[in-house]
Amino acid sequence: MSGEKPRRACEFQLLRYVPDAVRNEYVHIGVILHEQGGREAAEVRFTRDWRRVRCLDPEADTALLEGMESELRRRFAAEPDGNLMRLLSEALSLNVQMTDPKAYLAESIPAGMEELMRLYVDPSPRERVPRLSGRAAIQARMRTEFERAGVWDLLRKRIAASLYTRPGDPLRIDAGYRPNGIVRMFHAVSLEPGVEMAKVLAFSAAGLRAGVERVEKAELELTAVIEPAARLGATDEEPERLALYRFGVETMEESQIRVLTTSDLERVAETARRELRI
Repeated sequence: MSGEKPRRACEFQLLRYVPDAVRNEYVHIGVILHEQGGREAAEVRFTRDWRRVRCLDPEADTALLEGMESELRRRFAAEPDGNLMRLLSEALSLNVQMTDPKAYLAESIPAGMEELMRLYVDPSPRERVPRLSGRAAIQARMRTEFERAGVWDLLRKRIAASLYTRPGDPLRIDAGYRPNGIVRMFHAVSLEPGVEMAKVLAFSAAGLRAGVERVEKAELELTAVIEPAARLGATDEEPERLALYRFGVETMEESQIRVLTTSDLERVAETARRELRI
């Protein structure tokens, strides 16, 4: 039809997570899309829902996979005319494989990416598992807001507490960055299952703070991100839940942890954007 816009000749490749090369079981986790003969950098997008990966491999390091996405974006932006296959081979791990390129006609790169993700990567409604809850839901909201602010790829992810405390410490802080003389770290703490997560972070706070001062020569601002009280039914009508919720918040605040809810994340991400000068 005359009113239709001409489609752009593109190529795409799918990225697969393959935990065991012998068994050759895999899950599609991402799409790379670029225009044939175009000079624009290739676009890459990974899934935001790692549950199918964890079903295949409960030990999967999803933080490493997210970091791979950021690394691919950085490389494509730095070398838009570079050898795509070389860049991919350098950035991909042994557990991530890519398919051969396939031709694709797209109305635009963003529209094409949406369609390809829907077709190959994101589960269909029939396959969807129950919605995210607890810590996973908070982590997803954190990522969404930092991505909207354009700073997600600039943040440190899964920061090992052992860098600042002592070897063997299993705690990993979800995200952080350093603007000037202060280190800001953010950790999702769900109070939905109870206050154990809050107590663990409170126990670790003093050691983290001292370690950051020693290693980074900087002050640490540690922020716990929790659910709003109403989201958990912690209201005056449910005094036991409310008391437990308050106990978790107060336990962290007594250890000099700043406590915010997911409702504050838009403001937090905007602050990060300003401080990182995006």
